[in-house]
Amino acid sequence: MSLSVAKEKTNFKMDTSVVRPTAMHENRKIVFDTKDLNLWYGSTHALKDINLSVYEKEVTAIIGPSGCGKSTYLKTLNRMVELVPSVHTSGIITYNGREILSKNFKVEELRTSVGMVFQKPNPFPKSIYDNIAYGPRIHGIRNKKILDEIVEKSLRGAFIWDEVKDRLKENAYGLSGGQQQRLCIARTLAIEPDVILMDEPTSALDPKSTHKIEDLIQELKQDYSIIIVTHNMQQAARISDRTAFFLNGEVVEYDKTDTIFTNPSDRRTEDYISGRFG
Repeated sequence: MSLSVAKEKTNFKMDTSVVRPTAMHENRKIVFDTKDLNLWYGSTHALKDINLSVYEKEVTAIIGPSGCGKSTYLKTLNRMVELVPSVHTSGIITYNGREILSKNFKVEELRTSVGMVFQKPNPFPKSIYDNIAYGPRIHGIRNKKILDEIVEKSLRGAFIWDEVKDRLKENAYGLSGGQQQRLCIARTLAIEPDVILMDEPTSALDPKSTHKIEDLIQELKQDYSIIIVTHNMQQAARISDRTAFFLNGEVVEYDKTDTIFTNPSDRRTEDYISGRFG
């Protein structure tokens, strides 16, 4: 049962324009449109004139060396970056046509629509069930039957239901690292976002767990737009539809993933992908 129904029942060439790299996206809806975004941490200029369009129901990978602005950009998309007191920005980011940096856009509304999965699994110190039910409860859902349906649907959506269905009352800390990360993804699905942001979600996981998360991402993109930051070049090549290469706070190149990895237009992209730096 959807959260919305439940609520009712409970009362490649860079220029100054936004990047729209290929014709294959002409019929795709733009989810995030970033125009001339600049961001400073105090006097440090962390993001420089970012112009980027993200399309619905695709996986967009952001790659680049440490400190290039990848995670900062990701956290700007749900305004988590504002938790840093010294941050200030200029430019425009629209989500489904609405300006998210505007004071009129409530951050709570944004983060309901734009979920976040972090580098390290961060389950709450609660039962598996309560981890998933937490978000719906915050949104006013108290009906046990409805919560049960949301919990099961979310865990199934994260490919972990069969592994935990008999352990729902157990503490989530008892799960393996890979299971905890899929639990966190399920917790995100429970609030029915449109977009899922992932900040290196497999960097702390073993190869088997990484493979499961990558398979999950491929399934999730049928219903969600996914933006993933990754240091893993092979991972970006495997799972993403498009890739943006960040360097020193700038977008060097943004195109179809196949093009980025086989025929990049900028020498710096080729150097990074081939391991000459980074």
